[in-house]
Amino acid sequence: MIAVNGIPAADAAEAVRHLLAQRAAELGLCAPAAAGEALDGAIERLLDTEVATPEPTQAECRRHYEAHRADYRSGDLVFARHILFAVTPGAPVEALRRQAEETLHQVLSQPERFAELARERSNCPSGGLGGELGQLQRGESVPEFEREVFGSKHKHVGTLPRLVTTRYGFHVVAIDFRVEGCQLPFEQVRERVAADLIARSAERALRQYVAVLAREAKVEGIDLSAAGSPLVQ
Repeated sequence: MIAVNGIPAADAAEAVRHLLAQRAAELGLCAPAAAGEALDGAIERLLDTEVATPEPTQAECRRHYEAHRADYRSGDLVFARHILFAVTPGAPVEALRRQAEETLHQVLSQPERFAELARERSNCPSGGLGGELGQLQRGESVPEFEREVFGSKHKHVGTLPRLVTTRYGFHVVAIDFRVEGCQLPFEQVRERVAADLIARSAERALRQYVAVLAREAKVEGIDLSAAGSPLVQ
């Protein structure tokens, strides 16, 4: 198994984080042995410095809005539950993902066990309530969670068929029911559209940046899709 300074390539997200930490140390943004909040801050400063995210044009915003109109609505509500497998720096990401996938399969085959598994396994305080999140509307959760529960491709009711990955970790999500809202005009959501495009551009730029670091470090066997994982959000 290929390793990066002792970090197994199977844990790709941790290897990506390690590459970013090495680059931050090279630039004097942190001590070589920095950890915890000091390292997180250094990585954030590194990305602010070296990963450019261009501002979208008005035309790009308009095209995105027209292609994703269902994402820009008002009054949409979902009543949801989740089971959170939290990812923190240094956490065994692949092991957590496997546990989350196993739990998802259990819930899909035995939906009546959702509350029981939430109480046993969720790292969210809602676990004590069987995973109940109650009524959610747009803007009340992080964008990557909202894209899955409110996005145009997801009008699903019941347990979502795949994990939802956010900056906090892996979520098994069940939608109990939905209340439809109304379409918002482009002029009213222009800033939100721009912010969404910037976030997507930043994710692409991060993946490209990590790929360059990996090539320079002559690292092989790492799945760079992990660059979008919770460890480097």
